Amino acid sequence: MLAALLLVAGLAGAAPARASAGPGLCTGKFVNPITDVCWSCLFPISIGALRIWPGSRPDPGNPSLPVCLCGLRPGIAMGFWEPVRLADVSMKPWCFVNLGGMKLDPGFDIGFKTIAGPSAVGGASQYNSQWHIHWYAYPLIYWMEIVTDFLCLESGSVDILYITEIDPLWQDSELTAILNPEAVLFANPLALAACAADCIAATAHLPSDKLFWCAGCQGSMYPLNGNVSATIGHVQASRLALARFAYKLHRELVAWGTMGSKGLCGKYLMPLMRKQQYRFQATNPNPQTSGRYACAPIGASTTFLSAGQIYPAIGEDMGYLVWRKRNCCAL
Repeated sequence: MLAALLLVAGLAGAAPARASAGPGLCTGKFVNPITDVCWSCLFPISIGALRIWPGSRPDPGNPSLPVCLCGLRPGIAMGFWEPVRLADVSMKPWCFVNLGGMKLDPGFDIGFKTIAGPSAVGGASQYNSQWHIHWYAYPLIYWMEIVTDFLCLESGSVDILYITEIDPLWQDSELTAILNPEAVLFANPLALAACAADCIAATAHLPSDKLFWCAGCQGSMYPLNGNVSATIGHVQASRLALARFAYKLHRELVAWGTMGSKGLCGKYLMPLMRKQQYRFQATNPNPQTSGRYACAPIGASTTFLSAGQIYPAIGEDMGYLVWRKRNCCAL
């Protein structure tokens, strides 16, 4: 069992509870690294600006030259997509979706809030929802040893890195303002209207990194927490919460940049997350392993994703595999 999960289970009395900890039954299944992964999401693979292994999905720009230099070490400028993180996204606290739907009772009242409900906003009724996220290290290519002796790959083992239930900045929108004080600048109709352009761009090709306050068709990137004030459906809201969480990690300098010319010689600080660096692939409850939108970019329309992605009562907890764009100066 994962070390971090054992620690949490030990604090909880070691006995996982499926229904006692908070409302609702936690559902999910373990991710099969062979059948539940969209392996075509690895592509395209490029050397410089040349795609040596094309793919059907859009790809951000790569360094123009095929050769690179890191200090005195020359190399080849490689560009590829890599599965590096796994994420549980659920409205049920302590629900580990990608670990077989295990729900823990932590033994203390933390992380439990109102899950969802209708509220009147501007005279109209709309649903709010609160999502929790568990962030796993998941360097799939490395630990499956699909490619060996390739220094550009993310290394390590599977482990739990982050649990939002114990993060006060994820629970409270007022505390979240510590991380995103600029949110007040974009809380206006004109800024939100610009997100329509990001929605079109993300669905047709790639999201606009210039519109950093937008999560495309999913809504506003602010606040950087799991409180989704306009919930259309599970797919839309869970993808928005995951995008916000990824942005939050960049703002906290936990996640770094890996794409573009700056990433050739190593990771670099990226406090303003570039949305084009990530793709999200559903793993639970219904893995998406093929098709143009199997690993859609941040902000892409969920019109092509929602059908069959949730099941009432028995499949409302979401799991995602996070793909990251990597440019690297390979030996």
